Amino acid sequence: MKYAIKRIYDDPARGDGYRALVDRLWPRGITKDAAEIDVWAKDLAPSSELRKEFAHMPERFADFRRAYRQELRTNEDAVEDFLADARSSRKKTVTLLYAAKDPACNHALVLAEHLRALDG
Repeated sequence: MKYAIKRIYDDPARGDGYRALVDRLWPRGITKDAAEIDVWAKDLAPSSELRKEFAHMPERFADFRRAYRQELRTNEDAVEDFLADARSSRKKTVTLLYAAKDPACNHALVLAEHLRALDG
């Protein structure tokens, strides 16, 4: 399976495949109809504590990445349930949608790395 990431504020595209919002909080200014998501996978988002500690500060990203990967490892059931649902959709691409402004420093990047590693 192919994993892509995209801001929820970008227009949906045919090639997005299985669209999963992976934020714990619903993004401001987006209606559920406009989002065109298949699932809101808030259980895969970083904990509120970790998100607040990171505060989207690039200098904290390496520590955030380590801590978030640990959270994902301890949340194996939610990860496996998500993967099972994505696979059952029979779509070749899973697009992880996030609201953060920084495309190079966000949790969706870390989640995509984690999912790729599990998919082998």
